[in-house]
Amino acid sequence: MPSDAVGIKEGHIPFPYQGETHQTYYKVFGDLENRTRTPVIVLHGGPGMSHDYTLPLADLADHSYPVIFYDQIGNARSTRLPDKPSEFWNIDLFLDEFDNLVKHFGVQDGYHIVGHSWGGMMASELIVRRQPKGLKRLVISDSPSAIALWRKSFMELLDKFPQKVKDAVAKGFEDRVGYWNALLEVYAVHGCRVKPLPKDLETSLLYIYGENADRTVDEAPILTGWNIEGRLHEINVPTLVINGRYDIAQDYVTRAYAEKIPGAKFVTFEESSHTPFFEEREKYIQTVAEFLGA
Repeated sequence: MPSDAVGIKEGHIPFPYQGETHQTYYKVFGDLENRTRTPVIVLHGGPGMSHDYTLPLADLADHSYPVIFYDQIGNARSTRLPDKPSEFWNIDLFLDEFDNLVKHFGVQDGYHIVGHSWGGMMASELIVRRQPKGLKRLVISDSPSAIALWRKSFMELLDKFPQKVKDAVAKGFEDRVGYWNALLEVYAVHGCRVKPLPKDLETSLLYIYGENADRTVDEAPILTGWNIEGRLHEINVPTLVINGRYDIAQDYVTRAYAEKIPGAKFVTFEESSHTPFFEEREKYIQTVAEFLGA
């Protein structure tokens, strides 16, 4: 975590949407009011997880970047909406919530995004759909460019595990405990190689896979057939693409971002899987800070 001198503020932001007002939970490290550097907005993965596991990125506050985290709607500490129909859950909903957050903090004229996994996918959609004028630099970390590639990679990697792990994953939530234990075995190699599993990552995973998990967002068909590869040339901000050597987002899963976004840089963390900000934390933060400050 950043030094004790870095201030922390948390709360909820009203999010009006389709005649209702929901609440978006946020947590800010650093001083937005007297900032000397462009703030960083972190987009967490899922859809359906929480900001907790991305908290190592708060270390950017030690490089004078205010860092804004939030739990996307339907998840964690933000408003849960388990009774909404599946069509309610779509990419534009999350982009509207993001726009609302940016305006609330008054940073619409200048901010960076670090998007992890689904967060990187969401950030790329934000740009191609809305061309936000205030976005200065983008980090797409451990994200697939098409959901089919992610699933192909996961199944390839899963095939190397014992049959009991494969059977438990195939069975899914029919046996939640078995599924959770199998998932942890896979994650120990391809999700986060830090042992024991960091508590913040466990917290985020339990929001989806825990005993009393709210799986509304996780089960919604938000990414059915999703593929952004044909639109990546429309991303017009300096972009850093990141993955890990043991990542579920293998090179072929994420390569289109590096090849099709004009001028994009691509970095692979050799000792990492899907969460290099835990596995090679200092190097990851330094790499991102240098890119943002370039």
